[in-house]
Amino acid sequence: MPQQETAFMTTSTPSLEARIDRLESLDAIRQLPAKYALALDMRDMDAMVSLFPADVRVGKDASGRQALRAYMDRTLRSPFTGTSHHIGGHVIEFDDPDHAHGIVYSKNEHETGDEWVIMQMMYSDDYVRQDGRWYFARRLPLYWYATDLNKPPIGDRKMRWPDTEWVEGNFHKLFPSFAEFWSREGDSGAPVAEPAPLEKFLETMRRGQSAPKVKVRAD
Repeated sequence: MPQQETAFMTTSTPSLEARIDRLESLDAIRQLPAKYALALDMRDMDAMVSLFPADVRVGKDASGRQALRAYMDRTLRSPFTGTSHHIGGHVIEFDDPDHAHGIVYSKNEHETGDEWVIMQMMYSDDYVRQDGRWYFARRLPLYWYATDLNKPPIGDRKMRWPDTEWVEGNFHKLFPSFAEFWSREGDSGAPVAEPAPLEKFLETMRRGQSAPKVKVRAD
């Protein structure tokens, strides 16, 4: 293993090379969601699938960029006429120099038939570096709401696509704190926990919570 990778992972004072590598990796990873949004909204399917490894998994039985391109091509022709994805906060943590994970917010708009559907969601991402380039290894979309612009999604079952049954999203299910907060009447009075270790903020917030099962849309 190269010296800078060892320093990156195992020492409290990483080498200058390792620190520069981390900064460059953070910048490359931060650009992935923005590139994804631009490619998706402009319907450049080749650009979009190039953000994933050549052996990207597509469903249970397919893999590869061509399979992903065909899937996205079908998905984005109906019911969407046009889309716009607005990238929000992005938390990135490294597992090792070539693997990372993160959470990124996305606020989306969709023209679909005679309705304008707005959506709030987040992605739970895994990232991998291959041959010096960072890619999405996996994207798990977690939705809060989707509804016509003129119909605020007050109440339960906030995923309200036109001509479909309303369902509940998975926006809060990756992190148990939301349900815990509303299960009590006020502050618990317990001591405040110590800050999460470096690269463990998301893991600490999840507290062992497994990822929910999600019916994936193209967003």
